[in-house]
Amino acid sequence: MKQVLIVVDMQEDFIFGSLGSKEARSILPAVRKRIEDFRAEGGSVVFTRDTHGEDYLSTREGKYLPVVHCVKDSQGWQIAEGLFKDGDKIFDKPAFGSPLLAEFVREEGFGRIEMIGVCTDICVVSNALLIKAFCPEAEVCVRADCCAGSTPEAHDAALETMRCCQVEIL
Repeated sequence: MKQVLIVVDMQEDFIFGSLGSKEARSILPAVRKRIEDFRAEGGSVVFTRDTHGEDYLSTREGKYLPVVHCVKDSQGWQIAEGLFKDGDKIFDKPAFGSPLLAEFVREEGFGRIEMIGVCTDICVVSNALLIKAFCPEAEVCVRADCCAGSTPEAHDAALETMRCCQVEIL
């Protein structure tokens, strides 16, 4: 069965920058190890990257979350050092979820999709549910110890929401 590991938004701004948190920093070693182990098992690794323009504060999202982050080509937009390798695919996404990512997963015929990253309650859940919609028979899993939410409570709530939607929580 073809497998893919999707690493959601493990970017400088979500770990160390304007929206960084101790929870995101605390999962970084586990995320790094999971990526290394997955590559060693022969699986494909794909990244998403939250991507905004200089006009972020004037966007709908910027009005609800008025913190400039992940501006394209900025240091905060970069994937955390040591995670990405040449040959990995990246999906830049201007919104929480990426239909292009879900379409890619369907077209490639992945039977097992594992997801890790940030924020559990925003981008991880959005992408997990999109992938479930595009690939209803695929096994979609989220590794809880390799995810961090905007708060610990939001993380737990998102895990429960995904569990209710037949996403396996590891």
